[in-house]
Amino acid sequence: RGKRVVLYFYPKDDTSGCTTQACGFRDRYPEIMEKNAVVLGVSPDGVASHQKFKSKYELPFTLLVDSEHAIAEAYGAWGEKSMYGKKYMGVIRSHFVIDEQGKLIDVQYKISPKNSPTKALTILA
Repeated sequence: RGKRVVLYFYPKDDTSGCTTQACGFRDRYPEIMEKNAVVLGVSPDGVASHQKFKSKYELPFTLLVDSEHAIAEAYGAWGEKSMYGKKYMGVIRSHFVIDEQGKLIDVQYKISPKNSPTKALTILA
């Protein structure tokens, strides 16, 4: 509380779309901080994977481990997906903007990795 939060969910560290989204938040992070906000990324990857991903791309924000997908489920960001005709359960790329009082002010499911940081910043403006 006291700061706004951009909470974003992504499927896997160091993959194409996830890197695009993370680096977009990295590049816009000074603007996001000017809006009294922080960014938290969430994926099922472990601590070592997150540390490597953060270091490789110089990510200035926290990445949370959600190996049991409890956080993703609580936000509706875990569900059925399909790839090459196969259905499976996984992280639904999404982001949530939360105000200083903890109230959800924006929800974006299945958002493009490229558009996610800009859209979140627009809501924070």
